[in-house]
Amino acid sequence: MTIPAGWQVDIGLEIHAQLKTTSKIFSGASTQFGQLPNSQASVIDLGMPGVLPAVNGVVFEKAVRFGLGVGGRINRESRFDRKNYFYPDLPKGYQITQMDQPIVVGGSVTIDLPDGSTKLIALTRAHLEEDAGKSIHDRKPNYTGIDLNRAGTPLLEIVSEPQLKSPEEAVSYARVIHQLLTYLEICDGNMAEGSLRFDANVSVRRINDEALGVRSEIKNLNSFRFLDQAINFEISRQVETLNAGETLSQDTRLFDPDQLETRPMRSKETATDYRYFPEPDLLPVVLSERYIDEIKKEMPELPQVRTQRYHSAFALPLADAQLLAQDRRLADFFDETVAKTQTPKTTANWIKGDLLARLNEASLTIAESPVTSEQLAELITMVDQDTISGKIAKDVFGALWEGRTTSASAYVHEHQLEQVSDQSALEPLIASLLKEHPKQADDLKAGKDKLMGFFVGKVMQATQGKANPKQVNDLIRGKIDQR
Repeated sequence: MTIPAGWQVDIGLEIHAQLKTTSKIFSGASTQFGQLPNSQASVIDLGMPGVLPAVNGVVFEKAVRFGLGVGGRINRESRFDRKNYFYPDLPKGYQITQMDQPIVVGGSVTIDLPDGSTKLIALTRAHLEEDAGKSIHDRKPNYTGIDLNRAGTPLLEIVSEPQLKSPEEAVSYARVIHQLLTYLEICDGNMAEGSLRFDANVSVRRINDEALGVRSEIKNLNSFRFLDQAINFEISRQVETLNAGETLSQDTRLFDPDQLETRPMRSKETATDYRYFPEPDLLPVVLSERYIDEIKKEMPELPQVRTQRYHSAFALPLADAQLLAQDRRLADFFDETVAKTQTPKTTANWIKGDLLARLNEASLTIAESPVTSEQLAELITMVDQDTISGKIAKDVFGALWEGRTTSASAYVHEHQLEQVSDQSALEPLIASLLKEHPKQADDLKAGKDKLMGFFVGKVMQATQGKANPKQVNDLIRGKIDQR
């Protein structure tokens, strides 16, 4: 959007990422999505008398991995706190979170701006906490149902500094965090299932004002589109309110995607309202240097680093490098294939062309590809070595995809698809074609180079696509020059 003249915008995001674990953060209850309501809420999740939480150690490994990914400081000692409030889907009357000593402090990510430049966005912190349950309003008339399956689900809350200056920047930042979380296998990133949710803190101020304006927090946005729409509306609402001479109050709001507007939910609470205090049932968690070093060793090459490597070392166009590096498994597939072919550009073209087209058409991920990196590498090598033509390679790729063969070379040999490079076999054919089409031959000799494609096509047709196109081109040129 275009920010109204005379105003500037400050946006900070709180991103709640559900950690990729099989059990909850303080109990052994399952985190599997889509189960019957209240079938995955243990007595610990419900806060029943006499039960004690125990920390799921996997959540710390994932939080540390995120902290390393953003270059943040990993607190060697972190603590849990109780955030007290009363709401129907919070059975204990408090949420266990990290207030004073979070697992990750600081860090930053780089976002791309619409004009092609980049911007560094600082993170305030990332802390561990448990999710609440879910209120269901559309199952029974006049009643609200409570599903506590999500209660106790492990979350990593990622808080940015209010450095985002437009809805476009906010969405770009959210996409970078989403990519990082999925790349590091911290979160599955499935927003439709609630695995990633955004809270947007939005405020406006006049261009010359130094102090931040009064902010509103828009809760539980579960798509990039809703994030963009909600912030756009909120900026307009706040500017219109202030231009009318009215004042804003700090509040929490919900976004209505049908009406494309935000509505007040409650006045904004402060830390004092929540009455934070240390969680008495959980000891501080101390991480050793060895523990952190082991996680560092297992960290993959990050997307932006990988993009730069593909662009500089392989001379791939930046757009191609970004496409291949955007998904960790796709990038791994490319690296595995190019290690065997040693032809980065050709390999990139096959992956971003034929392979991704087939995957998209079949709604498959790269992990589900019927064609393996080894199979694709063998096929590309056969083309590079002039064993088969590019046209034949497309047919062989189809056979691999459909499972009609498991080996490109075996399929080519079985169906006698090897490229015809025998000059003694091609020359008589070319001579005959030139004799059959004397006018086209004379025109080609006179400089009408487009006719080269006519003759090459005729040769390829006669050889069922098996002739070596470059060799055919050279032989035709030689015959024409002799006329």
